[in-house]
Amino acid sequence: MWRTNLKILALTLGVLAFYTMIANVIPQLQSEVPAALDLTSNASPEALVAAGEKIYNGAGGCTACHGLGTRAPNMLTDYAGQGPIGARCGTREKGVDCKAYLYESMTQPTKFVVSGFEPIMPDMRRQLSEDQIWATVAYLESQGGEVTVTADDIKKTAPAPAAGGGGSVPPGGVAVTSTMDPVALYNEKGCVGCHQLDGKGGQVGPSFDHMGARLKADYIRRGILTPNADTAKGFEKFAGTMPQTFGQMLSAAQLEALVQFLANRK
Repeated sequence: MWRTNLKILALTLGVLAFYTMIANVIPQLQSEVPAALDLTSNASPEALVAAGEKIYNGAGGCTACHGLGTRAPNMLTDYAGQGPIGARCGTREKGVDCKAYLYESMTQPTKFVVSGFEPIMPDMRRQLSEDQIWATVAYLESQGGEVTVTADDIKKTAPAPAAGGGGSVPPGGVAVTSTMDPVALYNEKGCVGCHQLDGKGGQVGPSFDHMGARLKADYIRRGILTPNADTAKGFEKFAGTMPQTFGQMLSAAQLEALVQFLANRK
């Protein structure tokens, strides 16, 4: 009898160890966007710039495109002899000052597209809140120019409180939801800018169409969580383009919904 009980105990411990390993392999990710600024106080330009720098290099995923200078203009260095973005932003659109141009570029990116580049940038309100967008604008202004963003700019464009006293849209962007719909996630998270789905979308990364016929679920999951681990054949020149923080924009459940959706597209 004791041998039987020992076998059962060993089996139980083995099962627990296996599922503990699985839990560690698939992180329980949360949407880790930078903390919202305190809009009850008049945020200083320095505070806005500091917050914007973290967003630009982190959750905003801006460096994926603008850091290379091939898919989109480099923001932090000289471009065509015009200096960094803070020095040139006021000359892009006729009659539009630097601050307005940068905000428009982040929220209506197809309204004015720099010559020589494709209109692939998503509306950043899909993943960032208004204070985060304005903080990023302040940071970009600081790159060779004067910071003119104030807390009043944030308040003017902040979403109105929801009907019934539900409060304003939480930090994370007006279109960020808890949806499990893979197609909605494809659009909401900006995948459309780089990956085709049903023949529509960018062609900077592998097409999502028939992905399941080419790749297994484990490989797809790794590609989302650690996008620089491998580079798909034919896309070598775009290596390093996908944001390293993309996995942080998905909950664990959303991640698995997207992985299974892609794995089943045979």
